[in-house]
Amino acid sequence: MDNFTQQTPRLFLGNRWWQLVIGMVCMALVANLQYAWTLFVTPMNARHHWSEASIQLAFTIFILTETWLVPLEGLLVDKFGPRPVVAVGAVCAGLSWVMNSYATSLGVLYLSAVIGGIGAGGVYGTCVGNALKWFPDRRGLAAGLTAAGFGAGAAITVIPIANMITRSGYEHAFFFFGILQGVSILVLALLLRRPTPRQQAVRKTRFAMSKVDFTAGQMIRTPVFWVMYVCFVAVAAGGLMATAQIGPIARDWGLARIPMSLLGMTLPLLTATLSIDNILNGLTRPLCGFISDKIGRENTMFVIFIGEGLALLGMMQFGTNPYAFMTFAALIFLFWGEIFSIFPAICADTFGSKYATANAGTLYTAKGTAALLVPVASVLAAMGGWSLVFTVSAVITIAAGISAKFVLAPMRSRWIESHNEPQAVLAVAGNGGPSRLSNWPEQTGE
Repeated sequence: MDNFTQQTPRLFLGNRWWQLVIGMVCMALVANLQYAWTLFVTPMNARHHWSEASIQLAFTIFILTETWLVPLEGLLVDKFGPRPVVAVGAVCAGLSWVMNSYATSLGVLYLSAVIGGIGAGGVYGTCVGNALKWFPDRRGLAAGLTAAGFGAGAAITVIPIANMITRSGYEHAFFFFGILQGVSILVLALLLRRPTPRQQAVRKTRFAMSKVDFTAGQMIRTPVFWVMYVCFVAVAAGGLMATAQIGPIARDWGLARIPMSLLGMTLPLLTATLSIDNILNGLTRPLCGFISDKIGRENTMFVIFIGEGLALLGMMQFGTNPYAFMTFAALIFLFWGEIFSIFPAICADTFGSKYATANAGTLYTAKGTAALLVPVASVLAAMGGWSLVFTVSAVITIAAGISAKFVLAPMRSRWIESHNEPQAVLAVAGNGGPSRLSNWPEQTGE
C-alpha cells in the first residue's frame, strides 16, 4: 500500500496528458488578465474620469511586459523547470488585480499592468513551452490545447465578472478574482514538471523537422526566424485591436447594451459577444494545431490568415447590424486564435525541442510588437473611423497569409534540409552549438 501511494503521484505527474491538462487549467486561470480587461474600461472611466486612451495604455503596457519578458522566463524554465516560474507568475497575477482594486491613480494602474504582465507571461510561456517538450510528435495539437485554455478560459468567467462589476463595483471584481486566480495557479504550479529525455523522444513525423537544437541567440540570427516574426506581428495586430477595442466599437455603433438571447439567457450584446468570442478563440487553437499537424503549418496559416482578413472586412461592411456584429466578431476571434498554436509549433519544428520554451518565448514577443499598434487603432479611427482600422488590419493579415505560403514555406524547407545534412549538424556542434539529437527518428517520407 505504501509503495502504491508513492508511485501514484509519480505516474500522475509523469503522464504527459496530465501535464497538458494542468497547463491548460493554469492558462485558463490567467486568461482574464487580458480577455476580461475590456469590461473594466468603462467603469474605471466613470469612477475616476480617466480618458479611455489613458486606461488602454495600461493594456498596452501589460501586453508589452507579458510578451517581452517571456524569452527570459523561458530561459529560466529551460534551466530550472516550470514549477518556480509558474509559482512566481501566480503571485504576480493575483497581486496585479488586487492592486487594480485599490488603484486611485494612473501610475498605480500602470505599475499593476507591469506586474500582471510578468505573471501572465510566466504562466503562458512556461505552459506552452512545456507542452512543446512533452509532445514533440503533436506540437500543433499540444500547443493549441494549452493556448485554448488562455483563449476559452475567460469565457467561463466573463459573465460572472460582468455581473459582479454591475452588482458590487469593478473594485470588488478585481479583488475577488485576483485572489481566486492567483491562489489556484499557485497550487497547480506545484504539480508541473518537465519531461525526461526519454519522455521527450520524438515519434515519426509527417513533415521535416530540425535535427539540431538551436539556442535563442542562434535562432535570431537566421532570416527564416524573422519571416516568421513579421507574419506573427501582422496577424496578431488585427486580433489585439479587436480584443482591446471591441467594447468601444460596440458603444460607438450603439450596439453594446442591445439585449440578445444566448442559451436561454438575455444578455447585453457586448457581454454575449465576448462570451462567444472567447469560446471560439479557444476552440480554434487545438483545432488549427491539429490541422497543421496533418496538412502543414504554412498551408494552415495561408487559409486561416486570409479568413481573418475577410472577417475583418465583413465587420467593416456589415458590423453595424447587431447579428452581423456578433457573427464577424466571432469569426475574427476564431481565425486569430490560430497563431497561438501554430507559431510555437513551427518554431519548435524549425529550431528543436531542447530550448523550445525560450525560443517560442522569443517568437512570442511579436505579440508585444503588435501591441504597439493597438493605440494606432485609435489614431486611425480618428482619421477615417473604424472602417479604416478594419481595412488596414485586413490588408496586412491577408498579406501575411500569402507570405506564409509562398515565402516562408519554401524558405523554411530549404533551411531545415540544409541544416539536417550531417556536415551541417557537425558544423553547428563544432561552433559551440548543440549537437545532433540522438533519439531523432527517421522521416516517414510522406
